[in-house]
Amino acid sequence: MNSLLAKLSLALLLIVLVMGTGFFFVDRIYSHAYYEELSQKLNAPIAMYVTDQRQLITNGVPDLDSLYELASHAMVINPTAEIYLLDTGGRVLGHNLPEGSVVMSQVDLTPVRALIAGEANPPLRGDDPRSADNAKVFSAAEVVSDSGLEGYLYVVLGGQTYETLASDIGNSYVARASASAVAAIVVLTALIGFLVFRLLTKRLNRLACEMERATASRFTVEPGFGDIKPGGDEIDALSRAFVDMSRQIRTQIEQLKENDRLRRELVSNISHDLRTPLSAMQGSIETLLIKGESMSDTDRDRYLRIARKHTVRLGTLIGDLFELAKLDSASVTPSLEAFSLAELVQDIAQEFHLESERKRIQLDVEADTAGALTMGDIGLIQRVLENLVKNAIRFTPEGGEVTISITEQEDSVAVAVSDNGPGISETDIPRIFDRFYRALDGEEARSDSSGLGLAIVKRILDLHDSRITVTSKLDAGTRFEFELPLYQQAA
Repeated sequence: MNSLLAKLSLALLLIVLVMGTGFFFVDRIYSHAYYEELSQKLNAPIAMYVTDQRQLITNGVPDLDSLYELASHAMVINPTAEIYLLDTGGRVLGHNLPEGSVVMSQVDLTPVRALIAGEANPPLRGDDPRSADNAKVFSAAEVVSDSGLEGYLYVVLGGQTYETLASDIGNSYVARASASAVAAIVVLTALIGFLVFRLLTKRLNRLACEMERATASRFTVEPGFGDIKPGGDEIDALSRAFVDMSRQIRTQIEQLKENDRLRRELVSNISHDLRTPLSAMQGSIETLLIKGESMSDTDRDRYLRIARKHTVRLGTLIGDLFELAKLDSASVTPSLEAFSLAELVQDIAQEFHLESERKRIQLDVEADTAGALTMGDIGLIQRVLENLVKNAIRFTPEGGEVTISITEQEDSVAVAVSDNGPGISETDIPRIFDRFYRALDGEEARSDSSGLGLAIVKRILDLHDSRITVTSKLDAGTRFEFELPLYQQAA
């Protein structure tokens, strides 16, 4: 009973039973009303026929013998008819029925007058003198003499004889055959409904089984629906939705696994990068404490410089961690404004002028734009350029060259930072924007690098809907490039 098929079949059976029962009673009611209407129309001349044969009331005196004789003739025509003679007030003057069978001495004349006048549509019901609770169809005619209206002839159609016959028909062969036919129709309808519902729920059962199988496998198994044709019914739409949902869940599970792996790797890298400067600082300070009095000024200064160097490195690492965490938390929203990218690049070149001279690296700026404006957060874009230029200078050997170029395009401005350093291998390029990843493991690469610079660059450009590209060749150099929209296009 818990299955959808059983519930639908039971619901259909109940609906068929309710509809069949309702139809049966409605049919009985309207069939009876139809019979009464037909009977009233067919037997309308009975009362007129009787009154035309004899003068039944003369000066208020009823002729009961003539009434009995004519009533007997009328009952031959219609055995269910019951004939009453009424005065002008509706009082029963006589009838052809057994003594004591009439319980009403007065008949309401309102429907009688309406029928004679033709003011009402059949079936029109009136009082039944043999039953105070029932109303029945009738035929009526005025009894008129030379003196005027003497009374009415009132003929009840479908009297007790009809009721007795109707109750006996309930046990007849036709009645039993009709009941059997109705029962067969109900059973056949329920059977057809069961077969139809079974066909309809078959695909639902398959969908439920595939959902259980995919759920039990933790969505590692692809639902086996095959190719679902577009434009199908609701079950096809539900199947497609489940397939899409399972794929998304599977992708999200893989992403969660990858995020967990990156988290463990990040914790490991942070622990390693924090431990290294802390150990160096601790060693230098302990050496100063132990040998401070016997140490020469030159050695003391050297150890202090070592401690300071690792303090700076530790501060840089912590600062980069906080900045990257803030960028990842979506609490940073770029404050877009129009600014000159050429002027910003010139400021960056001046900022790294002394450092490039110290390493005897030539730092050049190439701009083929006449000061076109771009849209972006000038502070965040400055951080992007600083990180790219700092990396280029760090990995470029003495006597090398670092170039910052600006190229104005149709609807954007392209910025590139290139060097002629050792380059990056093809296997390392996809991972250079990962946190704490370093393509070089030498002391020069690790000395003041947090390993987060390029991750910060990528995150900032993601916030600007910009994509950074890398082209590199071993022993030939590396080129980082990104684009920002022109101010006219952005507006």
